[in-house]
Amino acid sequence: MTTATGSFQPEPTIDETEYQNILRIIENMSFVMERNPRVFSIAPEETIRDHYLVQLNGQYEGSATGETFNGIGHTDILIRDGNTNLFIAECKIWHGQKQFTDAANQLFGYVTWRDTKTALIIFSRNQDTSSVVETAFAAVQAHPNYKRGAVMEGATRIRAIFGKPEDMARNIILTVIIVPIPKAEP
Repeated sequence: MTTATGSFQPEPTIDETEYQNILRIIENMSFVMERNPRVFSIAPEETIRDHYLVQLNGQYEGSATGETFNGIGHTDILIRDGNTNLFIAECKIWHGQKQFTDAANQLFGYVTWRDTKTALIIFSRNQDTSSVVETAFAAVQAHPNYKRGAVMEGATRIRAIFGKPEDMARNIILTVIIVPIPKAEP
């Protein structure tokens, strides 16, 4: 029998407080976008995403990356501690419930067995934001990997627990943030 030597080193992860801090940074940038539609109303998804990366890197000392390979593709936002993923997010422009579900599936494809904290950031150029939020909430609960706990954490923020597609016993915390981007005045 072999005895392990050295002290136990737990896998790095973020606690709920740090997860909420990341979400707060994202929401604060989202408020800036909502208040400055001239800048963001016609910007492509990648340009908008880069604004989030600037804010996150200011807080996480350059550990937030964009278009980073993980799982089966390149995720829009990834925050790592050394070799461990702490947070994974995907950004999409709202095009309806089917595309929302496709975006969730895409995000879950980037999540590996150890990843647990995620976000789906949806940029809505629709004028009826309430309808977008209601549709997204229903889509969260209808998703085949949805497990429990769908709640509105704010007017445009949804949180729920999902199972990993390849291992439903493992939980993924998904926060959906709907970002209203009004049309800019000419």
